[in-house]
Amino acid sequence: MIIRYLDFMERLEYELIQSKDEGLNVAAEELKFKDIQTKANSLAVDKLQAEAKQVLQELALKKPSDELNNNEPNDLTDIRKTLGSSQKLSLADLDSDATYNAILGAWLGRAGGCLLGKPIERYHRTAIREMLESNDNWPLDNYFTQIGMPAKILEKYPWKRRWGLESLRENISCMPEDDDLNFTMLNLHTLETYGPEFSSEDIGTSWLNKLPVYEVFTAERVAYHNLLNGISPPESATTMNPFREWIGAQIRADLWGYVCPGDPEKAAELAWRDARMTHVRSGIYGEMFFAAVIAAAFVEHDLRKLMIIGLEHVPPNSRFAKAIKLVLQMPIEDQDWEKVVDGLYAAFGHYHWVHTINNAALTVAALLHGGGDYEKTITNAVMGGWDTDCNGATSGSIIGVISGAQQLPPKWVDPLNNVVRSSLGGFDNSKFTDLARRTQKVASGIKINGGVGLIINTDDF
Repeated sequence: MIIRYLDFMERLEYELIQSKDEGLNVAAEELKFKDIQTKANSLAVDKLQAEAKQVLQELALKKPSDELNNNEPNDLTDIRKTLGSSQKLSLADLDSDATYNAILGAWLGRAGGCLLGKPIERYHRTAIREMLESNDNWPLDNYFTQIGMPAKILEKYPWKRRWGLESLRENISCMPEDDDLNFTMLNLHTLETYGPEFSSEDIGTSWLNKLPVYEVFTAERVAYHNLLNGISPPESATTMNPFREWIGAQIRADLWGYVCPGDPEKAAELAWRDARMTHVRSGIYGEMFFAAVIAAAFVEHDLRKLMIIGLEHVPPNSRFAKAIKLVLQMPIEDQDWEKVVDGLYAAFGHYHWVHTINNAALTVAALLHGGGDYEKTITNAVMGGWDTDCNGATSGSIIGVISGAQQLPPKWVDPLNNVVRSSLGGFDNSKFTDLARRTQKVASGIKINGGVGLIINTDDF
């Protein structure tokens, strides 16, 4: 039985790409892969898998250069050694009601952005535009609809198989299940269960207890498989895992920011504990960066300043940091969005559509161009293509914190009906208002800026 993302042939194909991106010489292994491919129709499946696995094991023996290891460490202590000083933010203006409003805004903003990008996840920006122009919905300003779309377009670009139809404007009754929301809820469960000193192993236990394996993809599915085989973090992230710098950790960043309002350093630390179970380098940095940005967004609303704060918590000479710095150098606010995206594709279009770096760059650009406007931000993120639901979710989460639930446009929030579906044990049909209250309660127990956590009235819970 061949399982997607665990297939050794698929893993070998992407490991060759990943290894080259790490600066390794894989010419010999590429020739072996091509030889295996030529025999694909004549070899039994188990033999084919065995040969591909052997080449993967050979690749695992190759070690990245000292320069890469120094510029892009995986250990938190080593990451922090690369950093300069970071800004200290104040919580003085945040009371309990304001914090709840921001946290609820984050949950709802994340859900709305995710839902917007969900039915067309994986489609290139040109396909998205063709779809929207076919029923006069370009540029995007509402949830997708198939009303008025020609049959040939619907046949050419079918909606996402998993909850795609349920994500269309005419069918929305709640937030359908999505891994972007599953992980946010799962991280809440981890904090509720293990407390703020949770370990990476506790994250793994939460996954095995709560998360069905077919609800995880790419690096997460490989890491899940490794956990089941007794491989603990951080080896769970590195053992035959060619997706280790893809977007999976980045989409798990938000909850850590929600529970560390005003303390990006602590949020980045919690994100690191989570990310190292499944990812390395860019994969880890994507989660740390956005967790820091979200934590800072509770008290700092200037979007460029927020991106700079996020950069203070990732290695400055990493490929990830260089990509974000390149985006910050672009005159994004002064350009048409399509021209901005042209520049992003020119710089980062060589990455896979679910890699961390290109999607992080697009999300940052969407935020800057959106200027704090929720609708403009999430529609920018989704019209840009690549991992549309993830980028809509992350950008929507950040603007949701800044705006607060009370200021989010009803057009985007009301269709959610305050409900999210999930296959996580104990989370199906959760209410966003309940999730926000639970998040705020957890935040009250985390040490912020070296002091006590938020002071709230626990009688409300």
